Amino acid sequence: MDGPTPQTLIAICFLAVILALLLAAIVWRMRQSPLSPLQAFFWRLAWLIVKFQWRAELPEKLPLPEGQGAIIISNHRSSIDPFFIQVLTKRKVHTMVAREYCEHPAFGPLLKICEVIPVSRGGIDTAATKTAIRFASAGELVGMFPEGRINMTDELLLPGRPGVALIALKAKVPILPCYIEGSPYRGTAWSPFLMRARVKLHVGELIDLSEYYGREQEDGVLAEITLRCLKAIAELAGQPNFEPKMAGRNWKPTSEQIEADLAANEAKRKQNST
Repeated sequence: MDGPTPQTLIAICFLAVILALLLAAIVWRMRQSPLSPLQAFFWRLAWLIVKFQWRAELPEKLPLPEGQGAIIISNHRSSIDPFFIQVLTKRKVHTMVAREYCEHPAFGPLLKICEVIPVSRGGIDTAATKTAIRFASAGELVGMFPEGRINMTDELLLPGRPGVALIALKAKVPILPCYIEGSPYRGTAWSPFLMRARVKLHVGELIDLSEYYGREQEDGVLAEITLRCLKAIAELAGQPNFEPKMAGRNWKPTSEQIEADLAANEAKRKQNST
């Protein structure tokens, strides 16, 4: 039996070289990316869900240079809000997430892969705060929600908490405000994945806090910055006259308040759908 012809051998060698170059390019790209292969996979999956399930209208990218640490903030209407920010950058966004979700048997492993920062809901979580400061100081991105919980009320924004301002000042990084419009939610962390929506993400300009560096212990400074951040979010929402408020240091809603907000939100959703 005759062996392969010279032309066949040349074709095989050519294909082998192409495959080797392709593999080398993939390996090089993976080494250049701040995301691990598993994180990159979930990034692609999140992008598909964001674009096709929730039909999100997004800006091209975040206005942040490579290596610039920053705190990214937004309003909080749904458990999926971090998705819309993360898909705008291939950098990791270490979002601060309620500890109970991080310890949940279904969500916990995924959130660990995403390198979120577990945080307690009530008061200031010192360990989470230190972790966020360390990330931001090292030039990484930290995602935070100044409202502290999902807003299920008719108010544009819930009263703000000073954690954002404290971390930004300690890390000496700017704050990037965003406003998420139309994020779906129906009372549970997984409910948005079963809901169609049309979401729009509005991204503002960086808030430079250099004039406040070293002044985090002064009375009123953290509140001043927090209210300024909430104002920036309100302006992105098209409500420049909105007057934000501060929450108490250990403010935490009761279960009755949460249930009442959820019931009112569901009633409003049904009314709008009829």
